Amino acid sequence: MTHDSPRELTEVLNWRRVSAQISTSGQPTESQLADLAAGGVSHVVNLGPHDNDGALEDEAGSVAALGMTYVYLPVDFQDPRDADFDAFCDTLARLDGERIHVHCLYNARVSAFFYRHARECRGDTIGETVDTAFARMDGIWRPGGVWARFIGDDSALDTPNRFKGYEY
Repeated sequence: MTHDSPRELTEVLNWRRVSAQISTSGQPTESQLADLAAGGVSHVVNLGPHDNDGALEDEAGSVAALGMTYVYLPVDFQDPRDADFDAFCDTLARLDGERIHVHCLYNARVSAFFYRHARECRGDTIGETVDTAFARMDGIWRPGGVWARFIGDDSALDTPNRFKGYEY
């Protein structure tokens, strides 16, 4: 089934639209996965490890049962790696033109990955500017420490992660 305009699922934790083809969020529920499928999403990419509190018991099975493809790229929140980012970029390139939803537990990992993607001029493939990617990330959190290093923000290396509504 083809959907001309993607659905906005703002009830999903930290839902954000990157482009007509890409949306992001925190962990969707089982029923929200069904809403993604009904909205035309063909691929779900998960950057959150399955053992996180709040992760679905069998997200891969749930996604497959809904007719979508599941891509699992778990990122250790305490130690994001360049190899994780490379796998993410390869996945975006491979799924170019598909309607995808990328999530983790809170949309912190994901928003940082998209910001770095834009900073490294890879955003050209999805039509995203650095400013847009930064604003989306800043609306969720401000990375510090290892995440500041990961996104190339040397000014925040000695600060903790700060989350919108809690610390700024």
